[in-house]
Amino acid sequence: MTDTHVPLRTPAFVPFRPELVRPARSVAELRERAARLLPEIAAEAAARERDRVMPYEWVRRIAEQGLYTFRVPERFGGPGGTVRDLIRFVIDVAAVDSNVAQSLRPGFGFIESLLWADDADVFARWLPRVQAGEIFGNAGWERGGPNGQITARLTRDGDRYRVSGTKYYSTGALYADWVGSFALDDDGREVSFVVPRDRPGLQLVDDFDAMGQRLTASGTTVFDRVEVRPDELRPPMARDRRTPIPALYQLFLAAVEAGIAKNAFTDAVRFTQHFARPIKHSTATRSVDDPYVQESVGQIAANAYAADAVVIKAADALDAAWAGGLSNELLTTAAIEVAQAQFFAVQAALKASELLFDVGGATTTSREHNLDRHWRNARTVANHNPRQWKAAAVGNYHLTGTPPPTTGLF
Repeated sequence: MTDTHVPLRTPAFVPFRPELVRPARSVAELRERAARLLPEIAAEAAARERDRVMPYEWVRRIAEQGLYTFRVPERFGGPGGTVRDLIRFVIDVAAVDSNVAQSLRPGFGFIESLLWADDADVFARWLPRVQAGEIFGNAGWERGGPNGQITARLTRDGDRYRVSGTKYYSTGALYADWVGSFALDDDGREVSFVVPRDRPGLQLVDDFDAMGQRLTASGTTVFDRVEVRPDELRPPMARDRRTPIPALYQLFLAAVEAGIAKNAFTDAVRFTQHFARPIKHSTATRSVDDPYVQESVGQIAANAYAADAVVIKAADALDAAWAGGLSNELLTTAAIEVAQAQFFAVQAALKASELLFDVGGATTTSREHNLDRHWRNARTVANHNPRQWKAAAVGNYHLTGTPPPTTGLF
């Protein structure tokens, strides 16, 4: 099989299909829909990743099943789910296809930012679109420059604005109906905005060339004097105080790692049962009876189990912060718990993905099985935010009481 970032078969973007959207009013209903849909997503996930076939249809199906609406409050006709409910779903998606799971991150982050803003006009503007199945992607970050420097500019043009600049790491943008980003305004202040994907001057490029998470549609986005209307401007991310949004974004990455560990476990069992054979000097006649293979699978299972548990526990800390009025103390506690969970989930996913190759011989490295995707994907997700910084911030907090930074990464 060819191993390249150039698309071998790129299906066409699946447009918004409102007639197929199925609103849901309970978390239980969403869980039932997810339970039916996830096996279908899993069926060709390894082949999609190997051959670089973009999962447009599956991301759209998730939106049509109402699965983006876990956190929409009941007072707006939504399920009113908790952070735990959302993160449980993310882990489950990542356990069948981590590319699809991470592609959902901007959409769920967008909804969480609406909840934090708690503005009636903002709710009225955007929640109906979420409930109608419209998808929100991201084009927030740029290559080059120190400390996440922003060079894109938003300038006034009459009663509207124009934005120009080039972004990268545009997670989910190729699958989205709306693309959100950041720019500096005429006064040099950071401004957030979201525009429809078909707005003239907006170009979405399929050029993401990472070794893993190849199908997250995280390539280049170009804004060439793209019109931004006043009601498409959004409050920028707060940098001077702690909010629940960065912790949710980071916990999302931890959930993807936990899902990758679970997917590695699933493949370890499947491969051992159906493809592996004992080495010549093994005491077993079947790989499933080989004690060293059993030990490897047991270690993978333990890592997956523990990663799942710590990520869910951190989700509970974020729920506690919401329940407690988002006090700085509770948000700081949640940020620390998320950082700890993220650090461990990365280690667990990497270890589980490595141990997977101990359940069989050279056949485990075959491109046909594509088992290396788990390690590549786990390593790529881990590189979003260095885990050393997570551990150092946690250690500093426990030793000196210094809270983690409010940079948007904790």
